[in-house]
Amino acid sequence: MRVPSTELQNNFGRYLKFAEAGEEIIVTKNGRDAARLVRIEPSDSMVRETAYPYRSKSEWVTYEEYLALVEQSEQRYELIDGLLYNLASPSYAHQKVVSELLVRFNHWFKGKPCTPLTSPFDVTLKKAEDNICVVQPDILVICDRENIDAQGKYHGVPALVVEVLSPSTSGKDLTKKTELYMVCGVREYWVVDPGKQTVTVFVFDQGGIADYSVFRKDDEVRSAAFDGLRVALAELFGE
Repeated sequence: MRVPSTELQNNFGRYLKFAEAGEEIIVTKNGRDAARLVRIEPSDSMVRETAYPYRSKSEWVTYEEYLALVEQSEQRYELIDGLLYNLASPSYAHQKVVSELLVRFNHWFKGKPCTPLTSPFDVTLKKAEDNICVVQPDILVICDRENIDAQGKYHGVPALVVEVLSPSTSGKDLTKKTELYMVCGVREYWVVDPGKQTVTVFVFDQGGIADYSVFRKDDEVRSAAFDGLRVALAELFGE
């Protein structure tokens, strides 16, 4: 992202947040590149996933700031509880599971009123008036297509969401996203772990966990929200 020096001076806090999220900020002066604002990587070289236990308003990334970032950046981000997450490129194992699952979802939902989609596709969820979150689930099923606007942007709540774990996202998927989907009205959440070859299905109701099941090895994953939707784990994880 290239930013004029005067713009950086007037909005340094905003661009510092963007740099902390992994966005490279090139500072220009008189139309020429003059400096670079980049994030200092942690000493253990691990991607930071968790939010601060307490964050001041100056550290909080607003929905408007998020929109300003994604309009100027070529990278993909999620915004959860005021914290930006830079989405890294997924691995082969991750994408293989997503592809296998999407094929089965497309087949089962064909001719039905609900539609499965895959990332990248923004889902905007409002936890509170001052806490608007934006995520890109690996797979989502929407049954409220009337909430897609003329620009193709979705403003509803998915009925079912799937996240496939990877080393850089597992903490966020198991904690932050579980809470987000639960509070915001998602009916069912599948957490797929390719390493352990398991699928955990959470059923949400009235802002809490109504039930959950863990499927392993030769099991068939069974949806609670969609009667008859089943996926054999042997097919999902097999080569």
